[in-house]
Amino acid sequence: MLELAIARELYNRYPDAAEGRLAKIRSHVVSRASCALVARDLDLGARLGKAAAAGGIAPEELARIVKSRNVTAALLEAAIAALFLVHGYEPIEAAIVAAFSDRIDYASSTHVDHKTELQEALARSGRSVSYSVLSVEGPPHDRRFSSAALVDGEELGRGVGRSKKDAEQAAASEALAALLGAA
Repeated sequence: MLELAIARELYNRYPDAAEGRLAKIRSHVVSRASCALVARDLDLGARLGKAAAAGGIAPEELARIVKSRNVTAALLEAAIAALFLVHGYEPIEAAIVAAFSDRIDYASSTHVDHKTELQEALARSGRSVSYSVLSVEGPPHDRRFSSAALVDGEELGRGVGRSKKDAEQAAASEALAALLGAA
């Protein structure tokens, strides 16, 4: 439901955009990171808190659980699925689009896939990129990854993130900046 609603909205908003561009925007908008942000905007953690308290989950345990991006994203996806089961697709489509509207605006006005942009830029000159995890720190529920972007074996960027993917995106962004500065 989420991907369908967002894809339909993107097609309506940007009828002349290239399919690849729309796919990149959609991918970012429906990502775990975006879903977690929307869940927090909608304060789904507080709503879960009321149900959890009734179920006997301690407030400090709930706070730890709700802090997880994956949990908050999954909570939003479950809420959308429940609404679909109760109301059907058409009645909830506008609410989904409204909830994700800021994410659509952000993804359409900001470049959000630095890894793909870096790979495409390098491919034009016959070069390649690989990523290396430099470190993983923190407990399992609150990891911090550090990665390097290696262009033809030379480190051009470093990045840190809550997931390996986020760290690689940050490293790719730094590598792109280095490449553009050298050009």
